[in-house]
Amino acid sequence: MPRDMEQYLRPGLTSTPFCPGCGHGILMGLIFRAIDDLGLNMDEMLFVSGIGCAGWIPSPHFNADTLHTLHGRAIPAATGAKMFNPKLTVMVISGDGDLADIGGNHLIHAARRNIDLTVICASNMVYGMTGGQVCSTTLAGAFTRTTTQGNPYQPFDLCKLVLAAGATYAARYSVTQPFALKASIKKALQINGFCFIEVLSPCPTQFGRHNQLDTPVDTIKELMDKCITAKKAKNLPTKELKGKIITGEFNNDTD
Repeated sequence: MPRDMEQYLRPGLTSTPFCPGCGHGILMGLIFRAIDDLGLNMDEMLFVSGIGCAGWIPSPHFNADTLHTLHGRAIPAATGAKMFNPKLTVMVISGDGDLADIGGNHLIHAARRNIDLTVICASNMVYGMTGGQVCSTTLAGAFTRTTTQGNPYQPFDLCKLVLAAGATYAARYSVTQPFALKASIKKALQINGFCFIEVLSPCPTQFGRHNQLDTPVDTIKELMDKCITAKKAKNLPTKELKGKIITGEFNNDTD
C-alpha cells in the first residue's frame, strides 16, 4: 500500500489474517482509497462489522472507531449508533453469511426504513470462516461442505432484495472491477439514505477447493469469467446469461 495510505491503518499492523487469494484485502484497500479521494475524516466515521472473514476488514485494521458485533447484528448496532449520533458517517462492512443469512431480517428492515447507512456486503458465496457451508448467495449447482451434490436452490439477488424493501442505492461489483467498485463506494458515501453494495470476493480456501478451483488464480479467473456488466447483459439473450453474475448499479426499473 502506498505510504500516504498508511494513515488509515491502525499502527503496528504488519499483515492481514486473510488467506492467499482472498479478495477481502483488495476491498479493504479500495475502501481506504474511496475515503481518501473524498477527503473524509475517519475520526467522524464508525465502521461496524459482524462475525466472519469480512468482519476482520475494519477490525483490527482501520485506524478509526470500529464496532465488532455479534453474528448477524452489525446493522442494528450501526442503526443504534446512527440514531445516537446522526452526524456520524456509519459504514457496515460484513459478509454475506452475516448480513444476508444470520442478519437477513435486519438487512431488509433497515432498507425499508431507508436508514442513512452505507452497507458493504463482502460476498464470497459461502460461509468462509465457519467451515464452508452453503449460504443464501451460493450459486445454484455450486458445491459446498453442506451441498456435496451441488446447491439445489437459486441464490438471493441481494440488490433486488434491498431495492424492493426501500433502499436508496444498490450496486454489485467484483474486486476484479476495482475502478468501478471504488467509484460505487464513493457514490454510496455521499448519498443520504440506505446504500448497499454487494462486493464479490473470491474464497479459494472454502469455495474454491469444493469447486475444482485448485489455486487462488483459478478462483479469481472464474469470478472474472462469470461477471458481466449490466450494460452488456441488457443486449444478450437469456440463455447466454445462464451462470453469469450481473454487475453494476441497479434501480427498481432494472430487469
